[in-house]
Amino acid sequence: MTLELFSAQTAVRQKKTGTTLAIPVHPDLERIVATTPIGHLTLLTTKSGKSYSPGDFSGQFRSLCDAADPPERCVFHGLRKAAARRLAEAGCTTHEIAAITGHASLSEIQRYTKAVEQARLARAAMARTAMREQSATEGVKPNSGEVSNPLKALAEN
Repeated sequence: MTLELFSAQTAVRQKKTGTTLAIPVHPDLERIVATTPIGHLTLLTTKSGKSYSPGDFSGQFRSLCDAADPPERCVFHGLRKAAARRLAEAGCTTHEIAAITGHASLSEIQRYTKAVEQARLARAAMARTAMREQSATEGVKPNSGEVSNPLKALAEN
């Protein structure tokens, strides 16, 4: 996927910090918005057609979650953490993640993505080890029926 796919962007002003973020709109969301009949600039509205206040939207989200009966740990703020985790799983840096989530502190993003980073780094370390071992043993073939000492020890236990 190239960045050209993100033709639209939106400006979001964070309530807590007042910081304005320019965030590209994901192509899937752009298609959904383009095909959604709306009569005004607000896409998500209350049943009466008015804009949600932040507290009302959070409350509505909680009501929908309660109706779906997910684990109690599922909260509205979890969407931000999930977004950070998905971005980390896609290989984004902490600075790239902060540009989307609006976190001012990289330490918070690192806390959110610690498990993703650990798993990614562990895979990378094992891949390097495997490549090094492969290059060290290239062209060396064990004798028929010969097993390495570590495998012998493992088989004996």
